[in-house]
Amino acid sequence: MASIRTWFAVLAMVWTGLVAAAEMETVNINTADAETMARVLNGVGLKKAEAIVQHRETHGRFDSAADLTAVKGIGESIVEKNADKIVVSEMPAEKQKASSGE
Repeated sequence: MASIRTWFAVLAMVWTGLVAAAEMETVNINTADAETMARVLNGVGLKKAEAIVQHRETHGRFDSAADLTAVKGIGESIVEKNADKIVVSEMPAEKQKASSGE
């Protein structure tokens, strides 16, 4: 009987892990809007997310997640706890031109 309980416990843990992994949402900090960043990133509310967007529009794309620390209110701890959710990729060409003032 104990082995059946153990088997069900293991299956439950595996299932929980698979569901959690499948539900992990990521956000591209070079393209996402403030609402999306606020929803996905832990410790980032709408005001901080808006500051990220403003920084991106003023200074251009982020080259790494660590670049977020240049945004007021975003520290290393926020970047670290969201490392698995932050994606950094190229901005679409039209947004790059707008950011660079062309």
